[in-house]
Formats: sequence, C-alpha cells, structure tokens
Amino acid sequence: MGFAPSDMKLTSDAFQDGGQIPVRYTGEGDDLSPALAWSNPPGNTRSFAIICHDPDAPLVSPGGTYGFAHWVLYNLPAGVTSLAEGAGVGTAGKNDFGNNGYGGPMPPEGHGVHHYFFWVLALDKEPELEAGLTLWELLEKIEPNVIGMSRLVGKYRRG
Repeated sequence: MGFAPSDMKLTSDAFQDGGQIPVRYTGEGDDLSPALAWSNPPGNTRSFAIICHDPDAPLVSPGGTYGFAHWVLYNLPAGVTSLAEGAGVGTAGKNDFGNNGYGGPMPPEGHGVHHYFFWVLALDKEPELEAGLTLWELLEKIEPNVIGMSRLVGKYRRG
C-alpha cells in the first residue's frame, strides 16, 4: 500500500488504542462491530474504507498475503465520519471467515494475545466497488487513491 500520512485520528468508545477489545465485539460474544469515529480527514477526501486485520494470525496464503481479515467495508461517503456499533452502512467485503461483513476476534485457543488493527482509509475518489471484495482485492483497487489513513489497535486473547 502506498504511504499516506495524515492527521486523521481513529477512535472507539468500546476500547482505547492498545487496549483490550470487550468480549461483546468478538466471536465469543455478540460478534458486533465496535462503534468507530474518525476526525481530521484530508480536505479532498471523497470516500472512506474500513478494515480490521489480525497480523498475528498464523496464516499465510499462496498469494503472499498474511494474517486474518476480520472486516472489509468500503464505499463510505465523505460525509460519514463515524460508524455505530453493528453498523450496516457502506458496502461489505468478504472477511477471512468467508462471510461478507464483520467477524470479530477469535484467535486460536492457546495462541495468546492477538492485535487487531482497525484502519480508516481516506480516498480521493468515490469508487463504486462491488460487494464481496477481500481485503487484498480492495487494497489493490483503492491503493492509488488512498490519501490518508489512521489506525486503532485493540488486543484480544481467547478465553
């Protein structure tokens, strides 16, 4: 992915950056996406994408990808700067569970603490992308248009 520094800040009411993700937002709980909010997008932002990726997952794909994609969401208009818990806006991509939409943290038993990187990506265009793109398909399509990004990292260990 291209380098896109910005002053955007991504936050959640559910957990602090570097903090524990509550069970409610995991595969062991209600499996709801947490509420997210972002501020200070670049001035020429036309749309946003959200992803959640677990780089600690012991998974490498034949195509050279790694980790586990838990959430791929895109086609969010520039006027959207927050998502409610369990949000149903935007276009859902395919997570690595094989479903469209959010799939909460659920690392392998005994695998220890995993880190979940929630990213907001600001784009300088409004791509009308079809539903069901994987994380890596989405990044391939939007990379030239990413003008800013911010992340929020949560931790979770399976109970």
